[in-house]
Amino acid sequence: MTGFAISSYGTFLNMVALNLYVYAVTGRALAVGVLMAVRLAAGFVAGLAAGAMLARWSPKSVMLWANVAQAAAMLFLILAPDGLHTVSLSVVSAVAGFCGTVFMVALRSSVPDIVGDERKNWANSFMVSGRSLAMVAGFASSGVVVSLLGYTAAFLVDMATFLVCALTVALLPLALSPVGRGHGESLENGEHGEAVGDDGGAEDAGRRSRRRFLSRFVALGAAPALALMVLLRGVDALGSSSHNAALPVYSTAFDADNPAVFVSVFWCVWALGNILVQQVLQRYTRRTERTVGALGFGLGTIAMSGAFILAFAGLPWAATIAIALVAGAADGLTEVSYTSHLQTLPGPVRTHAFGTSATVENLGFGVGMIVVAAALDSFTALSVVGVAHGVAIAVALVFVVRLLRQRGVAEAESESTSAENSGDRKGADDAGPACGGRRDGAEVSGS
Repeated sequence: MTGFAISSYGTFLNMVALNLYVYAVTGRALAVGVLMAVRLAAGFVAGLAAGAMLARWSPKSVMLWANVAQAAAMLFLILAPDGLHTVSLSVVSAVAGFCGTVFMVALRSSVPDIVGDERKNWANSFMVSGRSLAMVAGFASSGVVVSLLGYTAAFLVDMATFLVCALTVALLPLALSPVGRGHGESLENGEHGEAVGDDGGAEDAGRRSRRRFLSRFVALGAAPALALMVLLRGVDALGSSSHNAALPVYSTAFDADNPAVFVSVFWCVWALGNILVQQVLQRYTRRTERTVGALGFGLGTIAMSGAFILAFAGLPWAATIAIALVAGAADGLTEVSYTSHLQTLPGPVRTHAFGTSATVENLGFGVGMIVVAAALDSFTALSVVGVAHGVAIAVALVFVVRLLRQRGVAEAESESTSAENSGDRKGADDAGPACGGRRDGAEVSGS
């Protein structure tokens, strides 16, 4: 968590510094949007490729080299001559989007292997808390670092944070084997390790790999509740794009003299709510030995989206800050419950589930940024955020109703089975000594 939090600090610091640097170099706001699109597109591709990468290489190797690659990209940006500014910025955006997504997929899918199934909820809460603290520190210090030390210093700090994270990954006691190996899977025909002797064998191994890849996605899609859960995550990302894009607009209208103050305070309080809910979740898990599960994800999404809508309703400052605290707490609840639920899947399917989720999230956020940016020119921030998060609330309601209905059916079946077994036992007791056909009938009925 320490290495992850440090690299997250560098990411949020660089998010501000890099955007300012792009605008300073190009003088065009469009360039900032284009590079953001490059980053999101790379993350979209990474979500599709993450499962195949983790089937070929170990999560530890993927996490290690993802950090090294991002550090190398930052070094390229620092050393690139003036004529290669555009190329270096494009490379940094693409590498950050691709490697950042792959790293998160590998990390989230590896948590049960690192700490064990019984402690994965604690680990998820721990990482969310660290990321929230890193976000506050990164955003808060970005202006100071850039103003006092310059862009080069900010990029060097970012590069150093990735190297620190790579070092912590190298120290992890994880096996250097891909997902699925070492967990009961046999190495047939040299498919996963030994070299295949001829081209035909290599082609067969490739076809088997592709069949496994497709079958895992089919298995994921065959679980409607899980598919709806991933869809809700994507719609939630679309809602997130709305408040991220609308917050600068709203803060300017709220306080034209100091718009940055409102944005900074809002996100700091949001992060505080996120951290506080992690403490509550950890105590709840220890006390009850239960998790909030998928139902917590659905209810948390409803609460979070509702809070973000209210945040743009023009309420007094104190009420808006309280709403930001609720939004952060609900966001932290959804993050932990969603991640923990996907981590209950078997290893290979879990990896593809996180990869698919990353793809859907990047798609939702990217499409949302485009649509929201266009809508904010014609509509108020409240209406735009209300529609985007309203869609998330509607999908979340469908998800929650489906879960509750499934839970009711399961409880009814359980009670029916218990009643039948109780009746069978009573009938067998009243029948007197077991003998002949009556004994056989009782055995058949009971079984």
